[in-house]
Amino acid sequence: MPGNLIRRLLLLGALAIIGIISIQSYWLLKTWDLKDKEFDQTVHIMLRHVADRIADFHETELPKTKLIQRQSSNYYAVNVNSPINASVLEDFLYQEMNNHGLSTNFEYAVYDCFSKDLIYGNYCEMGEQTEKQAESEELPTLDNLEYYFVVRFPSRESFLLSNMNMTLAFAAIAICSVLFFLYSIWVIVKQKRLSELQRDFINNMTHEFKTPISSIKIAADVLAKDPMVQDNIRLSNYSNIIIDQNQRLNDQVEKVLNVARLEKDNLELKKEEFDLTVELRNIIENEKIKLKDGQLTYDLVDDPELINADKLHFTNVISNILDNAVKYSKKKPEVHISMTKKGNKVCITITDQGIGIPKEQIKEVFDKFYRVSTGDVHDVKGFGLGLFYVKNISQAHGWISKIESELGKGTTFSLDIFV
Repeated sequence: MPGNLIRRLLLLGALAIIGIISIQSYWLLKTWDLKDKEFDQTVHIMLRHVADRIADFHETELPKTKLIQRQSSNYYAVNVNSPINASVLEDFLYQEMNNHGLSTNFEYAVYDCFSKDLIYGNYCEMGEQTEKQAESEELPTLDNLEYYFVVRFPSRESFLLSNMNMTLAFAAIAICSVLFFLYSIWVIVKQKRLSELQRDFINNMTHEFKTPISSIKIAADVLAKDPMVQDNIRLSNYSNIIIDQNQRLNDQVEKVLNVARLEKDNLELKKEEFDLTVELRNIIENEKIKLKDGQLTYDLVDDPELINADKLHFTNVISNILDNAVKYSKKKPEVHISMTKKGNKVCITITDQGIGIPKEQIKEVFDKFYRVSTGDVHDVKGFGLGLFYVKNISQAHGWISKIESELGKGTTFSLDIFV
């Protein structure tokens, strides 16, 4: 994966994480605030009903102002104009709590105007499986009221959270998604680092090969031109083998270096205008020299077709396709190259009579290091970089590369070049 693309993905991922966390935090706070206000309103209504029932029970009237006072987030005082029966109050509280759906534990106390203290404090459970408190916490008194009772909800926070199950579930999913994304980023960065180390190692290794390859080439050429070697058929054959294998090794090293340049995102196309027909003829003639056995036929247009492209990369693309066609042929390769003009594009088609490619593998042939399986016989040489190189060069030029194949009958590779 290109480095610039990874950096963009990391930046977009970081922005997405910040956005998700911000939105989730905002909605959690808004939901908490909404539930808190809803709880407070419900408690006020519930306590008003309790106060009304106490007034009816004692046949008194309630104060016109300051009937219910919220002393803290979970502590309420209710002002009445008559003494309060604690047992009656507890029954009223239980009934009204159930009527208003307040299934949270509470404790209450009644103010004694004679002792000027809160008495008969009791901790009441509303179905919550919580550990009952041994004794109620000390509740503060109010100096400005004479007859009143107080109610406190010690489990208010847990009750509010229990009413936010869906919101918390979505928040948990979002957090898990963020954690998974962070893990994915870590894996991508780690894989990128390993890939860079591997690429640097391969680059260094192939560059180190260039010097001995050049030395072997010079020595082999000098050896081949020596009269004593030319007169000795056995030595002449050995020198030709050295030259051929050295050239093959040099070609493989160049393929690795070309792919490394592609992966570094520093591919520079040196485009120039040239005649496509002439260049194809030159490539075909060179390939015919390499193809000792077999047949390479062609059908090209007669008129000149000028294109603007990198000539070196174009030559390598066609050579790689022909190389694959020859390698995956049976005994004697039969390859045909055709060139047709369709509107504003030229289509180059290379057809072989080789072993073909299974349908399930066609989409993978352009992957790096991928090689079509040839069974138990490993007579096809190479690194699996040829078509990967073809795909990347085609994309860089804006060409369209396609492949069709039938197992056992051969493969057709087409390249659409816009002119």
